[in-house]
Order: sequence, then C-alpha cells, then structure tokens
Amino acid sequence: MTPITFDRTYHAPAEKVWDALVNPAKMKQWYFDIPGFQPVVGYRFEFLGGREGREYRHLCEITEVVPGRKLTYSWRYDGYAGNSFVTFELFPEGTDTRLLLTHRGLETFPKEVADFAPGNFVEGWTSILGKSLPKFLES
Repeated sequence: MTPITFDRTYHAPAEKVWDALVNPAKMKQWYFDIPGFQPVVGYRFEFLGGREGREYRHLCEITEVVPGRKLTYSWRYDGYAGNSFVTFELFPEGTDTRLLLTHRGLETFPKEVADFAPGNFVEGWTSILGKSLPKFLES
C-alpha cells in the first residue's frame, strides 16, 4: 500500500514548528498528551487516542531523529497486530516551514477493525495538520 502523505506550509520558522513537534507541553496543545516526550532514538512513549468513545493505547518508539529536520517513530496499537511509521520532515522556506508527513505501514493493521482503515488516518491527519497545528502555531 502507498503511504499516506501530507505536505503543508506553515507561516512559522522551522525552529517553532520543530519545538511544537518535540516539546511535550506544546504537543499537548495541538497533538496528544505525551508527558516526558524526548526526541531521542529508542525513546518509547504511549498515548490514548480514538474516536466516539473508542480509545486505543498507541505504543510508539522513536526510530530516527535529525534535530530540527526529521522525526520518525513507530505507531502500533496495544493488543493488535500491525506496526506503522510516522515521519515528520521540516523544510525551511524563508520565514515559513514546509512540513511533509508520511505515515506508512497502515496495511499491516487488522482489516476487521474499522477504526484502523486508511481513510480514518487521512481524516485524523487532515484535522491535526490542517486545523490543530496551524491554530497552535499562529497563537
């Protein structure tokens, strides 16, 4: 399966966008509450997320960090087969920053769990990158 990708440009310097991606206090304001988050390869973290009263424990491990430029982590669900990878890449463009998000491996999740359908990931990332993150960066 082709990974899902999102390419967005934000009116904020790359340093501010990177800080939003890796600072737990800032992440909580636009993404998920991940106390103690550290952008270090091998760092494991988890969070609860879902929809309509169905929450799933997300189990993640950072697999790649290029400070200020790239962050990749695994993304799987406690008690379910499958593993995927989320990559955030930042490209400074003057006073703006282009963010490229790639989420690959969605085909490894159980097909019988409707919440794990690729369309739900598209919907979630569209909301996070199109509404939550820009609103945070502009505040």
